[in-house]
Amino acid sequence: MTEEDKIKDFEKKIGYEFNDKELLKQALTTPQYGHEHGVKDYEILETLGDSVIKLIFVLKKYKDGIRSPGKLTQLKQQLENDNMLKRIARQFFNLEKYIYKSESQNIERTKILADVFEALCGALFLDSGDNLTTVENCIINKFYEDWDNIVKDSPILNKNQLLEFLQAKLRCTPIIKTNFESIGPDNNRIWIAKKPRIYNQDNELLEKISSIIDNLESKKSRTKKQAEQNLYYKMLKLLRKKFNS
Repeated sequence: MTEEDKIKDFEKKIGYEFNDKELLKQALTTPQYGHEHGVKDYEILETLGDSVIKLIFVLKKYKDGIRSPGKLTQLKQQLENDNMLKRIARQFFNLEKYIYKSESQNIERTKILADVFEALCGALFLDSGDNLTTVENCIINKFYEDWDNIVKDSPILNKNQLLEFLQAKLRCTPIIKTNFESIGPDNNRIWIAKKPRIYNQDNELLEKISSIIDNLESKKSRTKKQAEQNLYYKMLKLLRKKFNS
């Protein structure tokens, strides 16, 4: 597929023709490829797109009748989950087919798909004259109705569920702290979350409940956030078993 065909094919997929083709190409270009070829990459558009996506989603949920600040905060947390965005990018847009990347880059084991998805929303927002409705129609609405199924059993919910469980048991809002260990070179780090502790609002260690979980550690993960979420899942599973037995 030629570069021109790639651009046209993607525009057809989202139902929008870019006025500035270079802006779309920038959104599809990884920083490594951009550095190697002296072209602009997606980084700044990714930052913009992150805000655009969250604003559209919060407004849509608000119009759907969601008024709880906690629910809207949870929604924003879900939208920060790289695995969630990668799933959307792959399932609804086949985005991996269109990315400009170096031959040595492995998209599957990175958050590149999530970054490019955000960058595309940022580029579309700019190209359409800062029009949120265009981004909503061309990108967000393509998966919005499937959102509940997409987030079902998502690990991003683990911390919220853990906090709700602890609040019910402790009759206070706890503070959860963990340590992190990293393995490997800087450009390919593996993260492990370990030694979880639970504190009260006065920052006093709750020794009895902390002793139940202090030997837990997460599976090896590509990011600190993923490691932390996996540890929360293990904590919740163990504490539920302990208190419900």
